[in-house]
Amino acid sequence: MAAQSSNADSSPSNPRIIVQKNPSASQLSELGIKSWPKWGCSPGKYQLKFDAQETCYLLRGKVTVYPKNSDDSEAVEFGAGDLVILPKGLSCTWDVTVAVDKHYQFESSPSSSS
Repeated sequence: MAAQSSNADSSPSNPRIIVQKNPSASQLSELGIKSWPKWGCSPGKYQLKFDAQETCYLLRGKVTVYPKNSDDSEAVEFGAGDLVILPKGLSCTWDVTVAVDKHYQFESSPSSSS
């Protein structure tokens, strides 16, 4: 009955990045990580905006993510062996200190809503 989400730009809660350190082999297998596409980048700073939720598993690399319009205390760090969920709507800077290779998957949203 109640609205699921109010889409106010001035929402006090920024979308949260979830980092799971060293997920089990059985969890990775269950997710089908090895069949996901791969992406990589060299060290540097990248401005990114996530239009859909992304789940990724880092094969190698080290990244510090700075969400837009937040201070450095809200930075999130992750690296090789981490399973990361990046929320839809996140605008951020990726500071890649060690080249990244990752498997990734975007949340598929039903195409019936327009």
